[in-house]
Amino acid sequence: MRHDGPVDLEPYRGELVAYCYRMVGSFHEAEDLVQETMLRAWKARDRYDHTRASTRTWLYRIATNVCLTALEGRARRPLPSGLGAPSHDPGAPLTPALDVPWLQPFPDARFDTGTRADMRLALVAAMQILPPRQRAVLVLREVLEFSAAEVAVQLGTTVPAVMPKLVASRTVTDTSAWANSTVIDGDLVDVVKREQRDVIITGSLSVVRALMAEDLIDEYRLLTFPTILGTGERLFPAGGSPTYLECLSAERVGAAVLARYGRAAR
Repeated sequence: MRHDGPVDLEPYRGELVAYCYRMVGSFHEAEDLVQETMLRAWKARDRYDHTRASTRTWLYRIATNVCLTALEGRARRPLPSGLGAPSHDPGAPLTPALDVPWLQPFPDARFDTGTRADMRLALVAAMQILPPRQRAVLVLREVLEFSAAEVAVQLGTTVPAVMPKLVASRTVTDTSAWANSTVIDGDLVDVVKREQRDVIITGSLSVVRALMAEDLIDEYRLLTFPTILGTGERLFPAGGSPTYLECLSAERVGAAVLARYGRAAR
């Protein structure tokens, strides 16, 4: 089903400029990128399907692609102002500066974006250090509060790929091959206690048990298959303290059943 009515794009211009500014750090470049976004959206207006995404989500997807393309080009473009201070030795190697030479403050008076902490120059500068796609996930999820499903659509990827992941490992130190992943530095329990968001544990029974011992698990999601081959370890060890749970939901997933259990009131 296609959208057969007029698509009003102009009300979103201000917030799109703020978004592109967070992505590229330059207000003037952000204005140019939003203009390109509006042009692409106008050309594609007959293909917009309002049953698949809101106008806002659709525009942010276009703006994200425009920003990522611009940032890919910037990475290949030499910036003379970013080569560091003059040298008296013409044979010395070039040393990149650690600042962001194109960074500009955002003129709040020109756009009604409100006085927001996430628009501060220092924070925007810190964002420029992140890889472009990771930067987009951070802004879309944590600043603009799009759902993981919406961000996955905007980036053309999957929901697990856009969710931040903490890696608990004794041997892995490099997670560059995994999207949006960070190795836990320090004690696992302390990191989870400090985390402000919900933490979902997958693939590690030892991590689950470590958090169980500290009473840090509020919900269990168990996938049960009708046939089990081989042997495995029990989730709740025999002889341990009793765990009181109540079933929150159960649904069929292929041949298995996915059940959610939460702490039972005692």
